[in-house]
Amino acid sequence: MANRTMRDSLKSKQSTNPDSARSLAVRALAFIAADSDRLNRFLNLTGLGPHNLRTAAADPAFLSSVLDYLVADEALLVAFAADAGLKPEAVARAHEALGRSIEGET
Repeated sequence: MANRTMRDSLKSKQSTNPDSARSLAVRALAFIAADSDRLNRFLNLTGLGPHNLRTAAADPAFLSSVLDYLVADEALLVAFAADAGLKPEAVARAHEALGRSIEGET
């Protein structure tokens, strides 16, 4: 039980770090891209295509928008969190951290 509590504590601390948040956003993008229905919906909403998705993924602001998209859809958020072995709250904290990081750069 103590190991699990420590592991959960470490995961929540990692999710608040902007670099960890960017990494999580990349994982979220990979999760979205792994399913054609999820990917098509995402591409339709963003206006991106498969040809420029990789380029967009290099932009921290785009990665923030990936997490925006994810947290706006509760079912998708829960599915991604389960797939990543995280609590949805950890994804939400990463979203907040990445948003703060982007705001600090502008």
